[in-house]
Amino acid sequence: MALDIGIDLGTANIIITIAGKGIALKEPSVVAYDKKKKAVVAVGTEAYKMIGRTPEYIVAVRPLKDGVISDNDMTQAMIKEFINIVNGGFMVKPRIVLCVPSSVTDVERRAVVEAALSAGARKVFLIEEPIAALIGAGIDISRPNGTMVVDIGGGTSDVAIVSFNGIVQSRSVKMAGNKMDAAIIRHITQKYKILIGEKTAEKVKMEIANVFKPTGMKKMVVRGRHLLKGLPESIEISDLDTYEALHENAMEIVEQVKLVLESTPPELVGDILSNGILLTGGGALLGGLPELITDRVGAPCFIADNPIECVARGVDEAFKMSDSLLDGFEQVQLYGFH
Repeated sequence: MALDIGIDLGTANIIITIAGKGIALKEPSVVAYDKKKKAVVAVGTEAYKMIGRTPEYIVAVRPLKDGVISDNDMTQAMIKEFINIVNGGFMVKPRIVLCVPSSVTDVERRAVVEAALSAGARKVFLIEEPIAALIGAGIDISRPNGTMVVDIGGGTSDVAIVSFNGIVQSRSVKMAGNKMDAAIIRHITQKYKILIGEKTAEKVKMEIANVFKPTGMKKMVVRGRHLLKGLPESIEISDLDTYEALHENAMEIVEQVKLVLESTPPELVGDILSNGILLTGGGALLGGLPELITDRVGAPCFIADNPIECVARGVDEAFKMSDSLLDGFEQVQLYGFH
């Protein structure tokens, strides 16, 4: 029995789909490794719980950084482990479609492909993130009609204009969820002299962040260590704090949208003014971002349904479209290592 697996290999989360069955697994992209035993202790949610809480011989790491593999061995171990979970331990070699950011280099592509092959793939296809995001959002990309997508993940934000099955213009910037978490930590450290952890920063971003006209009404209590006293302390922060922390980061994404539009043929720009800009990825849920883009760019901006799973759904759909993709798509590459 042939098994087709789609992998959205994200910096923050990994989502695996099985062709015909939809999403089979959704876990954080984290591996916990025991240095003494030289063995993987946990992957996904279990490993995520260990971040910042392990003895020194166990490391909980995110093997992907800025959308690309920063630790080859850990990535291979993680993919292998996850494939075993969805495969139910069967020894069937699956075909795998992997998703990569639009700006990855050939060396980075090769690393992703080799990670999948070492995890037991029979054949590996690559699909670019903006294409997968649009397919997953239910957009018909085969029409000669320009659609703009802004896919904001954990490590990279991809901005692309797609028409007629291909990417017309694209830019990728290493400004996404993780950098925003870091900006919140930095801001609270500087303003309140309190150091918070990355999980707390992520919670702040998801619950009260606003990058467009905050009111100061949304509030939240955060706990951390006071840098001068060295003791635990809790403070109340509001969406005004998140605006100060994140506005610059959000503007960097807006700038990329403008740069892509500046180098796009005028007919397609007209399409985007009427079709709007589609936001996908976890970062699409950042409070006030659609309004900020609409305000600064002048085209309507809307969030896809269930934006976090768009890329994974697109990767899953790619199997059904593999004939048209491979003919009309230089973006999808087939690596037939045997």
